Amino acid sequence: MRWLKFTANGQTSWGIVDGDRVIKVSGDPMGEWQRTPQTFSLMSVKIEVPLIPRTFYCVGLNYLKHLKEAADKRGEVPNVPDRPEVGYRAQNALIAHDENVVIPADATERIHYEGELVVVIGKKAKHLGERDAMACVFGYTIGNDVSERTWQKADRGLWRSKNADTFKPMGPWIETSVDLDRMETVVRLNGKESNRFHTNDMIFGIKEFIVEMTKYFTLWPGDVIWMGTDGSSPDLKAGDVVEIEITAIGTLRNKFVAETSPGKTA
Repeated sequence: MRWLKFTANGQTSWGIVDGDRVIKVSGDPMGEWQRTPQTFSLMSVKIEVPLIPRTFYCVGLNYLKHLKEAADKRGEVPNVPDRPEVGYRAQNALIAHDENVVIPADATERIHYEGELVVVIGKKAKHLGERDAMACVFGYTIGNDVSERTWQKADRGLWRSKNADTFKPMGPWIETSVDLDRMETVVRLNGKESNRFHTNDMIFGIKEFIVEMTKYFTLWPGDVIWMGTDGSSPDLKAGDVVEIEITAIGTLRNKFVAETSPGKTA
């Protein structure tokens, strides 16, 4: 099932995508819900961020090619992780499909994308084992982990390089039924393919991360886990459009625009 958060006629609701139509739903897909008689053309509605997570988790360096390329740029031997490790991102950075990523006025030209599978948690979970780890997963969406690499290298933390406003596009919807082993991630820059990889070809998979995470804290419905990326990104500039397509989910598309002065974009 494909769940969409959308706005139509000034009202934001949950809906089920059925072909080129959206069926409005009352209630919450992670709780009680029911279909309503109202439907809309998918083209006529404003697609919103699928959900604002209670906690926004992220995974870094979880694909061997990405890990190797990052090490090569530093002139180092790749240090392959021996256990799953998790970081955090900021909710303020989230934007929806077809909304603009704003490049801050004082940013350098080192703006990069990362196409990522996003896991959406649907059930409260703690101390899960490998057998039942996936039972807490509600579905999957797509993320674009935008980074300002000069800031990432210069700052002690990732507070602005990863978390500036608009730096985390996510969407367009949540798909509940996928075959992880058959999924492929394709990234296009201005309509031209720039990266392609098997989505599930991770160093540590979703199950391993959920097992490790729930040893120490509770996962809650609506939490998200961004699972990392493979390959590398070219430097992006204002006017570029990035599309991230993942098999069985769809395509997340966002344009990059320049902030010419505080609060203004070109």
